[in-house]
Amino acid sequence: MANVNIIGVPEHFNLPWQLCIENGEFEELGINLKWTDVPEGTGKMCQMLRDKETDLAVILTEGIIKDISEGNPTTIIQEYVASPLQWGIHVAHNSPYQKIEDLEGKRIAISRYGSGSHLMAIVHAKKMNWNIANLEFVIVNTLDNAIEALTKGEADYFMWEHFMTKPIVDQGIFRRLGDCPTPWPSFVLVANNEFLNKNKGLIDNLLECINATTEEFKMIPSIDRTLSSKYNINIDDVKEWLSMTKWSQRQLSEKHFNKTQEQLVDLNIITNTIKYSETVL
Repeated sequence: MANVNIIGVPEHFNLPWQLCIENGEFEELGINLKWTDVPEGTGKMCQMLRDKETDLAVILTEGIIKDISEGNPTTIIQEYVASPLQWGIHVAHNSPYQKIEDLEGKRIAISRYGSGSHLMAIVHAKKMNWNIANLEFVIVNTLDNAIEALTKGEADYFMWEHFMTKPIVDQGIFRRLGDCPTPWPSFVLVANNEFLNKNKGLIDNLLECINATTEEFKMIPSIDRTLSSKYNINIDDVKEWLSMTKWSQRQLSEKHFNKTQEQLVDLNIITNTIKYSETVL
């Protein structure tokens, strides 16, 4: 039995992995897959890949392209979610800010530098024609800490996935002023290069398993109720999210890779460009 470590955010996108593990599907292939939730998100996962604390990661596309450009010895194995991620723009419920335009020049809570909440704040600011050189960030690490920071007035707004934060909005803790979808596919599966070079056959088997599950995921009986219960999301919101989400069983295309990288360069998020052929399996 081959031991394999994988990390990802504890969110609804990754339920297919949990189902495969619970059903023993990886074990049937001789793979003991250990999943670890990383609530801190992509920035933390990039560091874990660098430090060889994990073999694989399900990670935001923009975050890992940025980190590979900065020397992270990691390869993109496959696109995992092809649809955009819907980033909600949130303020505390009692915040004086009522519209997105009010947020110009305000303090932005982020999980950490290099995370999706950091990079998408820059994407959004550019879209709004704000001066991205003057953005002020407050590191909060986790969603729970973001709630505390906004409630206490230690930061002014926070961007996080729309549907995971919807219960917090419904409870009257956050107000959502709008959404900013990613202009690229949401998630990719990646491997640190040392693990990849030794386990290409194993990775092929693992991909065959997870791809079969994601391809049929929406057809699983009562999957909407399962998601609603597990992630504490209203079932109508789950149905809306499912209708918007497309899992992928293909490699990230060169077109999407280049588009993502070009936009990150345009935003001054990365300065060292990387080649598709050297970054993608």
